[in-house]
Amino acid sequence: MATRTQARESVIGLLYAYDLGNEGIVKFVDEILEDKKIRNQQKEFALKLFNGTIQNIEAIDKEIISHLNQGTLEDIGSVEKSILKLAIYEILFEDLPKAIVINEAIELSKKLASDGAPKFVNGLLDKVIKA
Repeated sequence: MATRTQARESVIGLLYAYDLGNEGIVKFVDEILEDKKIRNQQKEFALKLFNGTIQNIEAIDKEIISHLNQGTLEDIGSVEKSILKLAIYEILFEDLPKAIVINEAIELSKKLASDGAPKFVNGLLDKVIKA
């Protein structure tokens, strides 16, 4: 059975594709999660995260922009941006422990993103929590 970490990783992949302009991916979320063996409770969890992030994308983007010290949203790598969007959705709209959300985001950025990503993700999410 898949873990919540694997579910989040799949959601990041979906958000990454969406961010790159593949908005049609929304129609194939079920199949993609099934291919990654994300099923049952974890599938429900992943769908809730993905759909919630997409539905609140404007508020999430504003939150990211408001905490950037320099540069723009477009300057952030797509993987890092996807990790941030998911984590900010979880912080603002879900009733999950913030420390777990941040830890998951940092661990996923270590696995999926560039070398500097974990520090950047941690710093930005810390600002979101303190705001």
